[in-house]
Amino acid sequence: MSSIGSYTARQFDLSALKGISDETLEMHFKLYEGYVKETNKLTERITEFISDGNVDQEEMPAYSELTRRLGFEYNGMVLHEYYFENLKKGGGTGDPATTTQFAKAAAATFGTYEIWKADFVGIGKMRGVGWAICNQNPKNGRLSNHWITLHETGNVAGFNPILVMDVWEHAYLLDYKPAERPKYIEAFFSNIDWSATEERLQKQTGVRGAGA
Repeated sequence: MSSIGSYTARQFDLSALKGISDETLEMHFKLYEGYVKETNKLTERITEFISDGNVDQEEMPAYSELTRRLGFEYNGMVLHEYYFENLKKGGGTGDPATTTQFAKAAAATFGTYEIWKADFVGIGKMRGVGWAICNQNPKNGRLSNHWITLHETGNVAGFNPILVMDVWEHAYLLDYKPAERPKYIEAFFSNIDWSATEERLQKQTGVRGAGA
């Protein structure tokens, strides 16, 4: 990692979501800003270790801990940006139209969009804290749903996030009881900006076409 340049927390206008309060969003944005801050701080500290082009043996334990921690903070920053990007101010329309590229991709991989959704929702309901992420394999365009523990454990190398849902308790605890995660998931689906998933799919489609 290089300390040349630093990350700046992005601003997201997501007021008046359905079933997700502005108070929750305010808390969530502050948490995201913390990941950005820690990513910058850890990057600067790691850069100090390697400034002389060498990591001494006695420095290795501290260097290793900082580097491992960076994976958690960095992925926390990036995944939150994906999450906020695929929400829509004022709420979305629920499920996507059957004519959208996402619905077609889901049906092509799972048989129907409804089966894809059942799998994605089922992953979101799993016990524990983490993320439910729908990824696309850039080599064949197929979609697959994955449980990501913490932020950095479970990500599939080379796959591209298309739809990202935060299921850490901070994403819904002000609005729902811990056992009411299914209600939060329903609220999440009512706020999805499907145009964001379309854009992510189109970008990957373009990549595959360019490589053909």
